[in-house]
Amino acid sequence: MKKLMILCAVVLGFALNASAQTDNKAEFKFNEEKHDFGKIPQGKPVTTVFTFTNVGQEPLILTEVKPTCGCTIADYTKTPVKKGESGQIKITYNAAVVAPFNKTIVVTSNAKTPQKYLNIVGEVVAAPAASSK
Repeated sequence: MKKLMILCAVVLGFALNASAQTDNKAEFKFNEEKHDFGKIPQGKPVTTVFTFTNVGQEPLILTEVKPTCGCTIADYTKTPVKKGESGQIKITYNAAVVAPFNKTIVVTSNAKTPQKYLNIVGEVVAAPAASSK
């Protein structure tokens, strides 16, 4: 019985030690995870920048930033972001179709949360007709 208790204590110790080590991973803290463009004119692309800070211990490496549609383009910090430093994800939406929109951008990295979802929303309105004089 004594051997069983010691064995359980050792296994529990290893498990706690292993879980404590995963807390050192990189982690995001975004200034915002959803951006509302409001009403934007048709035919005029709009851009926003999502800024994030690495609040983890290890360098944060973005492996992919993928919009869920072809109407959205992403550019992002491609170098490792060290503890306490910031990076950016720049999103440009092509406002081609008159309609409300809600687009998701999937961010894949080496963080504790390996996939993060960013959203952009708004409404594309018809561009005002040019007045002739």
